[in-house]
Amino acid sequence: MDETAANGTFGALLDGLSWVLSNIALAFYNVGYAISNPQLWLDWSDKQAIMRFVYYGGSTEFFFVVFTLFLIVTIIGLWKNSVLWAVVRGLEGFANTIGRFFAWAGLIMVLQQVVIVFVQRIFARPDLVFGFGLSFQKDISWFAEELKLYNAMVVALCAAYTFVQGGHVRVDLFYSVVSFRAKKVIDMLGSIVFMMPMAVLIWMYGWFFLWRHLIVPKPSASDTLERLLMKSRALRWNVETIGFSPNGFNGYFLFKILLCSFAAMIFLQAIAVLYRSYLEFREGKASEFKYLDKDSLGEGEEAYEGAH
Repeated sequence: MDETAANGTFGALLDGLSWVLSNIALAFYNVGYAISNPQLWLDWSDKQAIMRFVYYGGSTEFFFVVFTLFLIVTIIGLWKNSVLWAVVRGLEGFANTIGRFFAWAGLIMVLQQVVIVFVQRIFARPDLVFGFGLSFQKDISWFAEELKLYNAMVVALCAAYTFVQGGHVRVDLFYSVVSFRAKKVIDMLGSIVFMMPMAVLIWMYGWFFLWRHLIVPKPSASDTLERLLMKSRALRWNVETIGFSPNGFNGYFLFKILLCSFAAMIFLQAIAVLYRSYLEFREGKASEFKYLDKDSLGEGEEAYEGAH
């Protein structure tokens, strides 16, 4: 009985390994086919192209394309560390650029709230109008609810930037009693075990959540490509424009886009954390914070930097 169970487990492992290896091999074909036939998924005048884009954005094929690219870069980087440092600098630079730009949404949010208070309490106006000729006019409640979008921008698009800057709470309880190299092992395991799977799950959920509020018939994560192509015959755009109040903010589909953007940026940051931790583990304490583009509060404020 035990031998039969062991054989069954071993067979299942072999089947799983075969499935992974076959998908890695197919990833090269899938990339080549997508690049050589962009009209099949980028020509959105064709309804079937839209459905292909929806399907592949959350598909096993797309996952293994990303996974295979990650494996290739990792293998090359293990042979030549300068490649990994270049990837780390590129990914951290991307996170810093996006984060520093969208951090200004916090200031816009404050200024807009001040304007709303002045218009409501002092001028007693029910709406705001911007522009000349063809003006942009919305109810005060629309602008009040829109404040949540600025907050979502800061949370979704500045999370990776905050990680680069060392602003997230870390496991200091463990860090305080382990060596430098042990800390780097913890960081590597954290990026692989927690950050990457979490980002993939959020992407899978957020991708179809986004498209279910943009088109009908609504796509599902369980739909096969053939079923989605059949649905494309009745496809039409149906962008979500329903607000929580009659005159409130009605661009809530933007929050779904931010959710996908958040997942993608966290996944890329997880790769940067993995590579940086490995390189610092290999090169020693002298390489800590190497090439790190960290913000500064200015001269004389060093004691407050990194105090989170």
